[in-house]
Amino acid sequence: MKGNLPKIIIILVIATLALLFFAFDLQQYLTISYLKAQQQAFADYYAHHTGFTIAAYVIIYIIVTALSLPGATVMTLAGGALFGLWLGILLISFASTIGATLAFLVARFLLRDFVQRKFGDKLTAINAGVEKEGAFYLFTLRLIPIFPFFIINLVMGLTPIRTAVYYIVSQIGMLAGTFVYVNAGTQLGKIDSLKGILSPGLLFSFALLGIFPIVAKKLITFVKARKVMAKYPRPAKSDYNLVVIGAGSAGLVTSYIAATVRAKVALIEKHKMGGDCLNTGCVPSKALIRSAKILTYAKRASEFGFSKGDIQFDFADVMARVREIIKKVEPHDSIERYTQLGVDCIRGEAQIISPYTIAVNDRVITTRSIVIATGARPFIPPIPGLDKIDYLTSDNIWNIEKLPKRLMVLGGGPIGCEMTQTFARLGSEVMQVEMAPRIMGREDVEISQMVKDKFEQEGIQVLTGHRAKAVVTEDGRKILVCDHNGMEIRFEFDEILVAVGRAANAKGFGLEKLGVRLNKNGTIETNEILQTNFPNIFCAGDVAGPYQFTHTASHQAWYASVNALFGKFKTFRADYRVIPWATYTDPEVARVGLNELEAKEKGIAYEVTRFDIEDLDRAICDSEDHGVVKILTKPKSDKIIGVTIVGAHASDIIAEYILAMKQGIGLNKILGTIHIYPTLAEANKAVAGEWKKTHAPEKALQWMERFHVWMRG
Repeated sequence: MKGNLPKIIIILVIATLALLFFAFDLQQYLTISYLKAQQQAFADYYAHHTGFTIAAYVIIYIIVTALSLPGATVMTLAGGALFGLWLGILLISFASTIGATLAFLVARFLLRDFVQRKFGDKLTAINAGVEKEGAFYLFTLRLIPIFPFFIINLVMGLTPIRTAVYYIVSQIGMLAGTFVYVNAGTQLGKIDSLKGILSPGLLFSFALLGIFPIVAKKLITFVKARKVMAKYPRPAKSDYNLVVIGAGSAGLVTSYIAATVRAKVALIEKHKMGGDCLNTGCVPSKALIRSAKILTYAKRASEFGFSKGDIQFDFADVMARVREIIKKVEPHDSIERYTQLGVDCIRGEAQIISPYTIAVNDRVITTRSIVIATGARPFIPPIPGLDKIDYLTSDNIWNIEKLPKRLMVLGGGPIGCEMTQTFARLGSEVMQVEMAPRIMGREDVEISQMVKDKFEQEGIQVLTGHRAKAVVTEDGRKILVCDHNGMEIRFEFDEILVAVGRAANAKGFGLEKLGVRLNKNGTIETNEILQTNFPNIFCAGDVAGPYQFTHTASHQAWYASVNALFGKFKTFRADYRVIPWATYTDPEVARVGLNELEAKEKGIAYEVTRFDIEDLDRAICDSEDHGVVKILTKPKSDKIIGVTIVGAHASDIIAEYILAMKQGIGLNKILGTIHIYPTLAEANKAVAGEWKKTHAPEKALQWMERFHVWMRG
């Protein structure tokens, strides 16, 4: 209560002033008829008390505007009639801007925190737009009198726009309208009502003013494009409509879409079609995880009623299976398939010479647009001594034929966790080193703890809070030196897997010479349509960020291809509202939307509903009765803002929530949907039922109970 006292006082003051305004019928003094009747009296008073009249006028104008009271337009006319055109413009320009800024600040102080907290998830895109181009939006609103200025004052106070920017832009933006109304005020004798001001000619003038900022923005964009492209002559005729560099998920989908709409497209890949996902990422890792899972089921034979489960295997055969899986998937991403689709597939290393020309294999090809889809590579931290040994990454680990006896895994993210558990299950003695306080740091604390507990149950040594300082070799022994709470600790290993993140492949093929801008994290800087600072060069996938998932790369590819091909006529902003992902540990961790950690960071209010999978019949039947479904909803609403699932097949179960969030379906609809029994997907209906229990209408139920008692007599 004490913290809200200033707000309560301000509300009471505003309410009191507004009440007095209407109680004493003060609006009668802010009408055209009153103004015309008293025009000569005002003029006489002004002639004898010039300074006082100006001061009183400005103060009253500021108060009326700050309180959003009716009458600002009439006061503007009065200013023109009383002070003339130029002095009137000067006084009213400052008075109106000061009053508007006060209203803006009051709205910000009283309401912004509440609005951002309650509607923060919906306002994310608006906030980002205001932070980037808020001055332009405000300038446009000030020029076009479609919305009353008092509404603009209040609404803009709820956004992140800076007060100084708001004041300056308002001062400039309202000048045109101020001039029109003050000038009309100088002709007050000819005006009978406010309708007299809004003549067709005046409205047309305002329409032209409204078009001006839009035209100006287009013109600025055009000038910027001309400036950046000026030294690169565009060929009269191009070989291709689109050239795509990189044949990973983003590049394949981009070229597929371009070919589908009958554009002539070339796809350049220097290594293997399919990129990381097929060759060194999703496909091989999931194949290896599956083999390790089968081995684990054999070790758990007694849980399923078998007296013994024993699998003999050769690690080389397991890795051979992984390579066979890759070969089985390869045709989906092959040169042959994409050639049949109409894509010119070129094997070679691309060098961008200009925004229109690319050198590859001793030839130069020309294009109207380019899409960069070069992906990312494992990030190698600058650990002294690491470069002196043959270390493993997610790129080369698939080439090993011998199971490491002692494997050190650097990194507690998704790749590190997946490989940690997989190699431990295959028989390696695994130590996982993570410098942060916990593994899977993007997930809620309880979620990452579940995974850590499972790892430790399986004999994995999880070393959180350990920072790798150096790799040394002593008498042929490989040792990792770590710092833990100021103490130096040494761990011996046979092989080390570096899995501390991925770095964008944004250098080495001409972007630096061209001047394509990069973000601080090394990804290519793009706008909301995935366009770089060169208007005909676009980006998609890991090299663009902000998400490094195969499915996000494919998602971005649609926007990059369509905007590259048809952007002159229509552009589409990339939609990141519902991005799901999963980590394929056992249990799996799948998520879409916010978790508690992110909701708290963003100040978004939420409610949590949980369902423990240990109570799910199918999970019990499968001896997989562990894990949780955790849902975040808006307070007192069934609207889903985030879901985390830990358990067997979590990455499959979460699909229902991805659809629900994308289409605005709430928990009530999920509860009312029939789910097959017995399935793991029933967990979705069960958690919806838990939400319903906590939101049951208690008063209505009490009345129902009384009704049933009465019915029994």
